[in-house]
Amino acid sequence: MLNFSWVLERLLEPRSIVDILVVTILFYWVLWVAQGTRALSVIRGIIFLFLVLWVTGEVLQLRTLNAILATVWPALVVAIPVIFQPELRRAFEQLGHAGSWLKSPFPSQDDTAIETMIDEVVRAAYQLSRLRYGALIVIERETVLQDFVSRGVAINADISRQLLINIFFPNSPLHDAAVVIGSNRILAASVVLPLTDNISASSSLGTRHRAGVGITEESDAIAVIVSEETGQMSVAHSGRLIRNLDQDRLRRVLRTLLRIDHPETDADQGGMLGKIRRFFSFNQPSQSSPRSRRESTPSP
Repeated sequence: MLNFSWVLERLLEPRSIVDILVVTILFYWVLWVAQGTRALSVIRGIIFLFLVLWVTGEVLQLRTLNAILATVWPALVVAIPVIFQPELRRAFEQLGHAGSWLKSPFPSQDDTAIETMIDEVVRAAYQLSRLRYGALIVIERETVLQDFVSRGVAINADISRQLLINIFFPNSPLHDAAVVIGSNRILAASVVLPLTDNISASSSLGTRHRAGVGITEESDAIAVIVSEETGQMSVAHSGRLIRNLDQDRLRRVLRTLLRIDHPETDADQGGMLGKIRRFFSFNQPSQSSPRSRRESTPSP
């Protein structure tokens, strides 16, 4: 007979609490990485199939089936990395950028240049939104996007809203693809980006939005997207999309994602708890539904 007092004692041990917490965080992280992708459906299918086979084998005492299951379990160690290669790659890339959480909360000497870049991008996106010109502007961060930049048309020019608007003018030969910004310069235009495999996004988004989300799944870049149909401005980051932004909200989102907006106190902002809270808060998917999308008209 199970001794509940003994079980309770073991559960209240500090080592057991840490053990349970680590396993819980691990499972949460795996499900969070797989959320909205084909991997989640595959995980459900694998769990359901093995659960049905295991229950059937145990209830009916099917020795051959039980032997096969006992042999297959170790093979999953090799099969899982192959099946979930894109999701695992994305997850480990995000862990590789975890060092940015420890970035100093105090403004650096580059903050002025980043502020100027954000201002030019926001003003250009707002003008493009008013004109209903589609646009996709990718801002490079720690992950170098040279592989994509080399496939586009080299620009290597100072960032200005006039140049960005001219690039995305409908009659411009460079307007169809993306512009990549890095080191506070416009590196290239007409850059072709990978499309997202997110099944929940693929059905409701156009090619421009899918490309914006796709590049943020493969890197830590930020994508500013202007819809050609609605003029709606959006920001993609970490495979998530923040929609229905006006000029002021777009500026605030970019300032926060680029870590030059410090609304909290220095002590709270610099602490690990503040870093983790900001990280998870900005990786939540947008809650706005397609029916509730309305174009905002901020004051100039």
